[in-house]
Amino acid sequence: MKSMDKTQLFETSPIPKAVASLCIPTVLSSLVMIMYNLADTFFVGELNDAIQNAGVTLAAPVLLAFNAVTNLFGVGTSSKMSRALGSKDYDTVYKSSAFGFYCSLIFSALMALGCTVFKTPLLELLGADSETWTATSEYLMWTVTCGAVPAIMNVIMSYLVRAEGASLHASIGTMSGCVLNIILDPIFILPWGLDMGAAGAGLATFISNSLACAYYLVLLYIKRGKTYVCINPKMFVFRADIAKDICVVGIPASIQNLLNVTGMTVLNNFTAAYNSAAAVAAMGISHKISLVPVYVSMGLSQGIMPLVSYNYASGDIKRMRASISYTTKISMAIIVVLASLLCAFSGVVTETFLDDADVIAYGTRFLRAMTLALPFLCYDFIAVAVFQSCGMGGKSLAFALARKLVLEIPALFVLDKLYPLYGLAYAQLVSELVLAIAAAIVLTKMFRKLQTEAKGA
Repeated sequence: MKSMDKTQLFETSPIPKAVASLCIPTVLSSLVMIMYNLADTFFVGELNDAIQNAGVTLAAPVLLAFNAVTNLFGVGTSSKMSRALGSKDYDTVYKSSAFGFYCSLIFSALMALGCTVFKTPLLELLGADSETWTATSEYLMWTVTCGAVPAIMNVIMSYLVRAEGASLHASIGTMSGCVLNIILDPIFILPWGLDMGAAGAGLATFISNSLACAYYLVLLYIKRGKTYVCINPKMFVFRADIAKDICVVGIPASIQNLLNVTGMTVLNNFTAAYNSAAAVAAMGISHKISLVPVYVSMGLSQGIMPLVSYNYASGDIKRMRASISYTTKISMAIIVVLASLLCAFSGVVTETFLDDADVIAYGTRFLRAMTLALPFLCYDFIAVAVFQSCGMGGKSLAFALARKLVLEIPALFVLDKLYPLYGLAYAQLVSELVLAIAAAIVLTKMFRKLQTEAKGA
């Protein structure tokens, strides 16, 4: 197989150029993902029906659960592939990509089947009631029963392609699906189109994810023999070392997302307890709006992962640290500006998505509280990306457990008692502030250890 020479990008390109090459396409993809995530909320909001909007909000934890699979086999496999590239072990790169691809396919199909068979208890767990049951159920039919496989597989393939440094192709695939979703949403949702409401949003998502999958499959077919990404079934073999290394990184990342689902479900149930569809809709809208800076930060942290993995495996700790430091400065500057703007114009932004007086009142206060956590969340993303890139699953797992179980979920109980309803939006601030301090300490110690080992080698 003819290899694609990425050594110049990973080993000798100036840090700003290398970071830009890897991160700009990923950030652009994340920005389109933001619009994609906001599109359902925006166009469903155009119906001025809080029940339809609440249905999309209540279904969100299930869609977040997809990330349990994408992080297990996406983050885990891409980290393994990039480290194997840094070690020049190309056979392991091929077999790792095949292992991650086919395991993801199996797990996504099982997830779709399980959610369909147990739909009734699932809806009850999500907090759907007689008012929001139908909208939530119809949205889940398209996004989960029909859409779990394409939704998961298009993300998995973007991780595999990005692992060898082809960040642009990874982003084009993601963006193609997102752009189509934005185009289809008004056609399927609004009265002048098919007038399907929340169900139409789900159908648009299913179609767009299917297109993204098709793009990656065509790309890999065209590049066959010129890429390290291999989805040949014959290469799907069990190797204990590959499975172990993928799981060491992927399981903590997967647990983090399962805990995110748990946290969102708990938050939605706390909000739903106030018997207000407006409050539930406002919480969902505020959360999605706050994802604007979150996705930018995520794009930067995910973008540098191949660079960090490669240089960690090759032993170039100085270059690895420089790339992390540069990315952190850029990311923090962007997030602070975006968070400040959202805080200042929280009412105006909320009104854009749903012109309802109660939703605007709730959403303004929720969003201002959520923006306070964003700079700390940005730093935490960078730290976890470093741990994942270096195969340090234990540290990733510790942060995942601390974020939700130790900090955020207990904070929801306490803050709801001290500051009913509105205190819920401050729980993430408590969690991310503590984790940011912990991340600074852990990263400092880690780099001291790596530099000492490098000098002694």
